[in-house]
Amino acid sequence: MTPSEAFVETMVAQGVTDIFGIMGSAFMDAMDIFEPAGIRFIPVVHEQGAAHMADGFSRVSGRHGVCIGQNGPGITNCVTGIAAAYWAHSPVVIVTPETGTMGMGLGGFQEANQLPVFQEFTKYQGHVNNPNRMAEFTARCFDRALTDLGPTQLNIPRDYFYGDLNVEIPEPIRIERGAGGKNALDQAAALLARAKFPVIISGGGVINANAVAECQALAERLGAPVVNSYLHNDSFPADHPLWCGPLGYQGSKASMNLLSRADVVLALGTRLGPFGTLPQYGLEYWPKDASVIQVDADHKMLGLVKEIAVGVCGDAGAAADAILSRISSETLACDATRDERASQIKNEKSAWEQELNDWIHEKDEFSLEAIKAADGRYMHPRQALRALEKALPTDAMVSTDIGNINSVANSYLRFKQPRSFFAAMSFGNCGYAFPTIIGAKVAAPERPAVAYVGDGAWGMSLMETMTCVRENIPVTAVVFNNGQWGAEKKNQVDFYNRRFVGGELENQSFAGIARAMGANGITVSDVADVGPALDDALQAQQKDGATTIVEVMCTQELGDPFRRDALSKPVRYLEKYQQYV
Repeated sequence: MTPSEAFVETMVAQGVTDIFGIMGSAFMDAMDIFEPAGIRFIPVVHEQGAAHMADGFSRVSGRHGVCIGQNGPGITNCVTGIAAAYWAHSPVVIVTPETGTMGMGLGGFQEANQLPVFQEFTKYQGHVNNPNRMAEFTARCFDRALTDLGPTQLNIPRDYFYGDLNVEIPEPIRIERGAGGKNALDQAAALLARAKFPVIISGGGVINANAVAECQALAERLGAPVVNSYLHNDSFPADHPLWCGPLGYQGSKASMNLLSRADVVLALGTRLGPFGTLPQYGLEYWPKDASVIQVDADHKMLGLVKEIAVGVCGDAGAAADAILSRISSETLACDATRDERASQIKNEKSAWEQELNDWIHEKDEFSLEAIKAADGRYMHPRQALRALEKALPTDAMVSTDIGNINSVANSYLRFKQPRSFFAAMSFGNCGYAFPTIIGAKVAAPERPAVAYVGDGAWGMSLMETMTCVRENIPVTAVVFNNGQWGAEKKNQVDFYNRRFVGGELENQSFAGIARAMGANGITVSDVADVGPALDDALQAQQKDGATTIVEVMCTQELGDPFRRDALSKPVRYLEKYQQYV
């Protein structure tokens, strides 16, 4: 066969059904046989969107997401999307056709050294150094993406797609993860047996391991409150009595208050990232005297951020099951306080829900001025988020972008099943949510798909509306239009005496732009219309196969600052700046 055939047949063996990208001459010989091989090529508007779509596809399906582009600029456009996938532990494979071997180093058209560009954001980089090794390196990239839980790069000089070779297509290699070391599991079980107030943090590793049931069984035996790690709101069912909500920025006060009382914390499938454990709402909620048991499939994460008593390197589900088997028949210290703890869980959740019900608008001086200036024409962001929460179907998939209103959404998003919530995680890039939910919809076309996007981030991704219309991938985007870069503007309010530079956005009608692109467009200015608008959009998505952009007009009130930890009041020394101090 030809190297192109070896490349395509290896992807088929790995179960690839969809590839996101923009066509290019560098890989056209392989692209020519995608369709007869049963692989759908989904052309996008911008390659960053292709990488995000591959991320969304993999996060919903648990399978590989694949993206590809033209060598040079097409490939460098993908860097941000691959970085986001890296921090989400998504098994994305980016195929990077490269300048031909006879032109490398000559500064030719679209030439770039493509391996260093991705080395910080990939788990493995396979460079095809001989066309006879095409199938070998292709298979290895796909195998490593799943075993290492992160993006891999397959770099192929463009002249290596051609020729003639004899090759066997490798069988996929799938590594089964164990529960962890016996001594570590024994120590973890002993700590939990002595705990009087155990708390479980359910992280992304629980989702990746398909281990929600194992986490739930362990929590029920302990009677332990379960809190979601930051931006993994779907790692434990929100309708379970032990669920308490997410930690971290704009998370649940109930989860934070309960975690603060823990004497033993079981961090299950989470690296305990710093942005998800920082103080919030003025609460220093991380328990300073608690013993921490951390379970992670990557040994390098154990004890990296928080001091731990026990580190278990293993699969989240297998570890939870192994710990449960050790304590299931024992009398535990927490058994005596089970009813009291259940009462505290119920009371904290009830108090937080009531606070959210009453928290209609922000109450700082700037926000009150913004509300007054709006003169009742637009709705409060929190009202919109609460209305959306109530209108979302139980099986909906939701992606959120970075930004002020989308971050506040962390308080309102609850899910009953895993693989339902997608965010840009620690990389925090704008333009993430919309293309990611498109990829998710491709992987799970039967599920409602909704993206939450701010008006700033929408400008970076709205062009993929054309991809949805052209490729018949119906999704819904809720765009919060408040005419500003709100997250950063809040810093100018708090630290720079309201000296606003670069934060104002004079937006056109996003609903009108959507209609010009062939999608539906709805503009909503009253909170009473938010739920019905989402209902209409999802009906159009599921029944008519239509993409809808719901433009939600909001006041300019601002939530808590995004990075209070990273700023301090400025000091100006030069005389010409003294007027600004």
